[in-house]
Amino acid sequence: MRQQILHQWKNIQLIEKEVTLPTGQSICHTTIIHPGAAVILPITENGEIILLKQFRPSLNKWILELPAGTIENNEDPLTCAKRELTEETGYRAQEIHPLGQCTPMAGFCDEIQYLFVATRLSAPAQQQLDNDEIIDVTQASLKQVEQWICDDVLTDAKTITCISKAKLCGYFDR
Repeated sequence: MRQQILHQWKNIQLIEKEVTLPTGQSICHTTIIHPGAAVILPITENGEIILLKQFRPSLNKWILELPAGTIENNEDPLTCAKRELTEETGYRAQEIHPLGQCTPMAGFCDEIQYLFVATRLSAPAQQQLDNDEIIDVTQASLKQVEQWICDDVLTDAKTITCISKAKLCGYFDR
């Protein structure tokens, strides 16, 4: 099967390859190859959600989102989740529960996002941000976050997915 790397940035590649469809037809398909990511829903002892207000250059604006990050050097998703939670928020979790996964852009990207709920959080320490990260940490109730989703204040798909799945799985009823 023919495959060509069109572009590479960090550990993400844009490739073009020949793919045989279930019908037997061969097509040329362009795909973003992504190592995967961990998305973490930190819930405080009083039930508030820790969110990031992060400047995203690709959108040229600030967005509200959960802590998340790309899996590095073949690390397992749980290790990535623990690392990203601490780096981006300064918090550590005594308990991290896997919620499953989602495929955010299956039409053109092979990324899998691994979802986690983090509880029993320690007091925040110093964030350890990458040089291109501008992040403010904030907290809000589930009711407030749901209103932000309805009002298009919070539009980040991984955040909406992770919060929705955690709610469906009963994490806010505990």
